[in-house]
Amino acid sequence: MDPGDVRYRPETGCAAQADLRHDSLIATAPPAERWLLIETHGPWPRQALTSLRSVGDVVTRRCRELGIRPVLVRRPGRVDRTRPRRWALVDCRPGRELARWGDLPTDGHLLEVLAGNDAGVVSSEPVYLVCTHGRHDACCAVRGRPVAAALTAAYPERTWECSHVGGDRFAANVVVLPHGLFYGHVPPARAVELAKQYDERAVVPDLLRGSGALIPPVQAAQHFARAAGHSARVDDLLPQAVEVLGEHRWRILLASTNSLVSVEVSAHVDTIDARLTCAGSSPTQVRRFELHNLNTT
Repeated sequence: MDPGDVRYRPETGCAAQADLRHDSLIATAPPAERWLLIETHGPWPRQALTSLRSVGDVVTRRCRELGIRPVLVRRPGRVDRTRPRRWALVDCRPGRELARWGDLPTDGHLLEVLAGNDAGVVSSEPVYLVCTHGRHDACCAVRGRPVAAALTAAYPERTWECSHVGGDRFAANVVVLPHGLFYGHVPPARAVELAKQYDERAVVPDLLRGSGALIPPVQAAQHFARAAGHSARVDDLLPQAVEVLGEHRWRILLASTNSLVSVEVSAHVDTIDARLTCAGSSPTQVRRFELHNLNTT
């Protein structure tokens, strides 16, 4: 986007440019082992938790201390302000995948939730978060809203718009909980496919950025293993060991259905003449993973 032109145009936004450059989605899921979903009836503020007013700073600090990622959520379309707001705590760590939901009578009640004084109700239903945080980056709203609408038409109770999740250039971004799967560049025509595959306990590899519950080298190892023909099952290819071979180089041992898969990867930082967000600067740097060796035992 021309820095002298402040008007947003979808065809020159950060997501469109990333599409044209064929930016890699591999291992770009940000860290997010646990989530706090906070329902809102209002518009997205520039910084999400400022909407919590007097308790926003406290909630932010407690979430940071507990390793929890807080996001605002709302139902797509017209918001019913008469409905009680809700909260959810979601654990995405392998083997612990679980969501707990409860009512949110006041913003201050979030402190009770974070203190463990309201355990909520366990739910086995998947949750689909679609980033539509236009005040953070216009591409998220322009590309996210049609995806949220497509998912809502098929799964109205599972689908939420959400505030910023990271990776604006990969809009539309979808997060599938409780496994913490990040998908990028999701077109409306394929949104329901992600949900259907998740119901079958499988991922959609070509749109998958990775799981936020796993470190990037493991995300990369899983990608390369799937590309080599190993299982696309959600609960397959879990890490058994991570060996550091040197600076920015790892050997990851993954447990497949009938075997162990050893994957050796390295990370490299490339400088590119591009903006990673519509408001970002250029040039900038991106991380790229390379496969060195893959063996099955």
